[in-house]
Amino acid sequence: QVQLVESGGGLVQAGGSLRLSCAASGRTFSSYVMGWFRQAPGKEGEFVAAISSSGRTTYYESVKGRFTISRDNAKNTVYLQMNSLKPEDTAVYYCAAKNTYGASLYSKDYDYWGQGTQVTVSS
Repeated sequence: QVQLVESGGGLVQAGGSLRLSCAASGRTFSSYVMGWFRQAPGKEGEFVAAISSSGRTTYYESVKGRFTISRDNAKNTVYLQMNSLKPEDTAVYYCAAKNTYGASLYSKDYDYWGQGTQVTVSS
């Protein structure tokens, strides 16, 4: 069982930056694929970014060049650095863990989820 706890959300002006953190419990964190998803009000959830156990990263097209996912296995933590934020990035951001090989863009492939953290970008 893995527990995930996100932090770092908040209110920021357009063009600003935030760094989300996701702290994971468990001794096998380094073997998990970690992902970030988001859900805006009235919209379906969408993939944001993922990082494999080897550090390979995958991004949703709209965040490429602005967001960076990284992990610190010694701290059992995954990060999402978000720069040049836009109002359309406003959403609840969720951290997720996948205990099988290979990153995935699909939420159904992830086994564990955090409670989410709100990110609001004002124009």
